[in-house]
Amino acid sequence: MKKLVVLSGAGVSAESGIRTFRDSDGLWESYPVEDVASIDGWYRNPGLMLQFYNERRRQLEGCKPNRAHEIIAELEHWFDVTVVTQNVDNLHERAGSTRIIHLHGELTKVRPENSLNSGVRDIGYRDINLGDTDEHGVQLRPHIVWFGEAVPELERAARAVSQADILLIIGTSLNVYPAAGLYQYLRAGNPIYLVDPKPVSIPYRYFRQIQEPATKGMEKLKQILVEPEDE
Repeated sequence: MKKLVVLSGAGVSAESGIRTFRDSDGLWESYPVEDVASIDGWYRNPGLMLQFYNERRRQLEGCKPNRAHEIIAELEHWFDVTVVTQNVDNLHERAGSTRIIHLHGELTKVRPENSLNSGVRDIGYRDINLGDTDEHGVQLRPHIVWFGEAVPELERAARAVSQADILLIIGTSLNVYPAAGLYQYLRAGNPIYLVDPKPVSIPYRYFRQIQEPATKGMEKLKQILVEPEDE
């Protein structure tokens, strides 16, 4: 069974109603990035950071996986699939994908503010507030990788891409590093497919873009990847 790695970004969840950061009506328009998505922002105003992610968690509770998430999960019937996602939502899990690497953390989880990747606990869609602590009295913070912090899962993600036979990139502008450079770990000659409504250029010979939104693009890609094997 061929190994398929899916690198997903905000565009795969946009059709589920989750606002992206970088579009014209995105979250960056409402909140400066340094206030809600940087470690410096946490040190300056943790209350604002907690409020922001409480709002994101409440929004996520009312969202459902879309057809793009579902097709990615369905591809496990034909491929050994690993999803490497920049998203902090849980829509890939809820759609049925079984192997997921969250590069930027998970919205439904928290950890002590003095810990990089330990003491993680699942809180579902509940709020966390100033004064909510672990058993040692340490303030809890969102289990999110902010600007200015290390990306603990990056090495694992790079290893998955290096072992892939096919790389699918969906819903990401490839502007945020280090995630944007992950495709460079793919073995030479293995194909890259990219699904995004906006034109994206990758300097790679075996690259093909399907210039469609995530749901429509994944329907087309499934036909390309699966239907020849079903005939």
